[in-house]
Amino acid sequence: MRPGTVLVDVAVDQGGCIETCTPTTHEAPTFIIDDIVHYCVANMPGAVPYTSTLALTNATLPYALQLADKGWQTACRENKELEKGLNIANGKVLHKGVAEAWNLPLNEVLAEELLAYKLN
Repeated sequence: MRPGTVLVDVAVDQGGCIETCTPTTHEAPTFIIDDIVHYCVANMPGAVPYTSTLALTNATLPYALQLADKGWQTACRENKELEKGLNIANGKVLHKGVAEAWNLPLNEVLAEELLAYKLN
């Protein structure tokens, strides 16, 4: 990267996504490594809570409405984005990261099989 490049790590409070980043604060938000400016404020949306809440609501409400209107199985079957976000269903862990984080078995059930399952 060229000197003066600015890196913004928006995931720093969840472990970060850039090797050279460490959490900073609004009072001291930046630091420089190898002439690269790093901005790594933890909980960036906290600086603008009303605006960030509106943004999050606008981004997630369509998914919540699909789940409410169709039920989780139909919504996940019709929307691959929702299906990819399915972590646990019917007591089975379906997401590798969740299984690894909690040292639980990963269930590699086919999506169609799981989504066809009817709850009693």
